Amino acid sequence: MTVRNLSSLLAPRSVAFVGASPEPGSVGLIVARNLLSGGFDGPIWFVNPRHEAVLDVRCFQSLAALPDVPELVVIATPPETVPDIIAEAGAKGARAAVVITAGVTGELRQRMLNAARTYCLRIEGPNCIGLLLPHIGLNASFSRRMPIKGDLAVISQSGALVTTIVDWTASRGIGLSQVISLGDMADADFGDFLDYLAGDITSRAILIYMEAMTDAAKFISAARRASRVKPVIILKSGRNAAAAKAAMSHTGALAGADAAYNAAFRRAGVLRVNELRQLFDAAEILSAVPHLHGERLTILTNGGGVGVLATDELADLGGKLTELPAMTLQQLDECLPPTWSRANPVDIIGDAGPERYQKAAEILLADPATHALLVMNCPTAMASSEEAAQVVVDLASAHRRQRPRKVILTSWLGEDAAEPSRQLFAKADIPTFATPEAAVEGFWQLVRYRRAQEELMQVPPSAPEALQFDRAKADHILAEARRKGRTMLLEAKAKELLASYGIPVVRTLRAATPEQVELHAAELLRDHRACVVKIVSDDLPHKSDFGGVRLAIASAREARTAAEEMLLNVHRLRPDAVLRGFTVQAMIERANSHELIVGASEDATVGPLMMFGAGGTAVEVTADTAHALPPLDLKLAYQMMRETRIYGLLKGYRDRPAANLDAIAMALVRLSYLVARHREIREVDINPLLADEHGVVALDARIRIADEAEEPRRPLAVRPFPVEWERTIAVEGMGEVTLRPIRPDDEPHYVRLFDRISADDLRMRFFTAAPERTFRFFARMTQIDYAREMAFIAVYGDEVLGVARLIADPDGRRAEFAVIVRSDLKGRGLGSALMQHLIAYAKSEGLGELIGDVLAENTGMLAMCRSLGFTSVYEPQSNVFRLSLDLGRGALGSK
Repeated sequence: MTVRNLSSLLAPRSVAFVGASPEPGSVGLIVARNLLSGGFDGPIWFVNPRHEAVLDVRCFQSLAALPDVPELVVIATPPETVPDIIAEAGAKGARAAVVITAGVTGELRQRMLNAARTYCLRIEGPNCIGLLLPHIGLNASFSRRMPIKGDLAVISQSGALVTTIVDWTASRGIGLSQVISLGDMADADFGDFLDYLAGDITSRAILIYMEAMTDAAKFISAARRASRVKPVIILKSGRNAAAAKAAMSHTGALAGADAAYNAAFRRAGVLRVNELRQLFDAAEILSAVPHLHGERLTILTNGGGVGVLATDELADLGGKLTELPAMTLQQLDECLPPTWSRANPVDIIGDAGPERYQKAAEILLADPATHALLVMNCPTAMASSEEAAQVVVDLASAHRRQRPRKVILTSWLGEDAAEPSRQLFAKADIPTFATPEAAVEGFWQLVRYRRAQEELMQVPPSAPEALQFDRAKADHILAEARRKGRTMLLEAKAKELLASYGIPVVRTLRAATPEQVELHAAELLRDHRACVVKIVSDDLPHKSDFGGVRLAIASAREARTAAEEMLLNVHRLRPDAVLRGFTVQAMIERANSHELIVGASEDATVGPLMMFGAGGTAVEVTADTAHALPPLDLKLAYQMMRETRIYGLLKGYRDRPAANLDAIAMALVRLSYLVARHREIREVDINPLLADEHGVVALDARIRIADEAEEPRRPLAVRPFPVEWERTIAVEGMGEVTLRPIRPDDEPHYVRLFDRISADDLRMRFFTAAPERTFRFFARMTQIDYAREMAFIAVYGDEVLGVARLIADPDGRRAEFAVIVRSDLKGRGLGSALMQHLIAYAKSEGLGELIGDVLAENTGMLAMCRSLGFTSVYEPQSNVFRLSLDLGRGALGSK
């Protein structure tokens, strides 16, 4: 992943177009005309040896003949010419190219990439519609029109949709900053452009049309970075594609590709929408309103019918209305007519004027239970809709200074009568919608975005301290299975593996013959009322379909008879199946239990993928499942559970007690670490996992494995907390101090660290004595993406004593470092210990160089870094030393 030279692509100062043509209707003529008409103020050169001029602009014979270096080269020539043109562009000094040409595939594609790699020349395309940069007036595309200049960036995998988006936005007055057509993504892809746009100040939101994700780990890492600073909204096509089929398990059959995409998008903190209109609606509402602090909606309206429509839409989406407290109802009683609704939606009656709107809205906004207020108006002859709108505008203006700030949405119904009011709202940056349903949909986008942002902030540890795993036993079970050439752990061994990670399982005994079944049944029936007999076969993933499961067996003799009948049934129904004996287990009978399914599979796009839902034999029919990326923590596990319908039953109802939700969540967490830490595992199917108020127990399980050396598993899409980088050191006057990676829950301790750092030391670190000390700042410092950042803190008890951090370039070649220590602890070696730990980590990650700027007066920091092998170059214009450590030949050893 790299943003190297992408600035030459997305902010070029000069452009050359190879393939300019006077031929009517040709791409060469359309692109040439667009380049000249966009308003770009840098030089534009045309290259075509067959023509002297195109559109009265001189054509040069070659790129080498140009009078100066073009920063960007646009290419629309036959496919076989592209590799040589790329090589010529790189040799001339260009650092980016837009390859519009289609058909650059196979050997031609590789030759093009080889030519570009020599010069680190970045390529958009090939087979794309081109590049449109309204913020600098560059139209290097064959789009029919230039977008309006604005602040929404668009990345599209479909060239046809680019032209649609340009037309659609222009007709609605929506402005764009960049429009990037990805084409075949031979070089720059989603992750690269997301990385660049995350730091781009010309865009306030990033909108993506995606057909298929490339390099999930790269995309998610880039999207996590981008979505921390601005909304990232994705329109993903193909959401109803057929689910991936896998004969081994229910888990594989239910884990469709779209579920994997949803899990990835949520973990990356991005919002997914289903329609082109929603893409831009979401961008507007997410940019216009503050962070949503809760999910309850209050509705204020002068029409009962539209209130009901909004309520119905909210219910359909799974949302909830605010339950207005008695005090709020009393306050509304005092200012509203006796006939008002006395409930949410708050119907203030059709003759409501601006004063009634104002009093009701003030009360509702002051109610702590209200998180968002939707104000609606139906035009009537008895009151002015525009005056009511002005009241809402004034209230919103005053409310912006309050904390927490509530979200205000509006829906003024009608056409001509509502237009002046909608203009007032637009001018005041208040989201407004033409219908109640659209307004509620807008609110729900805020809810979904809030949930995605919460999931973004979750960073589960790679081995949580509270969980005890017998990893050695798990390794032994898996290694033994591989030595025997097994690709499947059937019930008994699968349960043994689950038990090594603390997942409760029912005792299961293996039997080779019906006679052994009888003996095991007799043993189990001494302590249990009944037992269960199951056939064992790699060829029968769903045993009950072939009469391979018998429940509620009350005697040993009956167990033997059941086993004999199973043999006959299976031989009759599946004569090709290879049988490997039987399992016998106690019959677990719990009156209030629920059958769940918990599993994992390997998705072709995102790698390992967890599943949870309603289990049992009808699992594919009910299809009540949710998916998430491992590893999980308890919060992520609960979020996963809440996405299913069965979660409502698990919470208890009528006289049925609630299941032990913590036990279910813990089983999910434990399974996620089993999958994350053992790369041999490809699929897990626990069905059913029985759950009730007493806990959970796995009644049946199957696990598919593979040889990692011969069949490598796709990597985890989200990198876990690197607990292996925790160390203990001795500090003068303090004793043992722990060095470890920072976690999101360190935020309050990090705040206290800043309280113990002097203004002068803060200035040395941040080049200002008063860095921002907001929640957003501290969240950014503690909620990091371990795929590209690291921050080691020194911890003594619950106190953070210092921190050293690095942020790597997206291509992983070098990283910028910084270090700071509590002012009263300077001189005790903490800073040096933190930096040595950081250097060892940087080497283990394969980084080539550490760099950093240090003020010339920060002599202590300079001396420490030089002692660790850093070189320094003084830059007098800024009075700083640029420090650099070559990690390839540094003096310190790696981990």
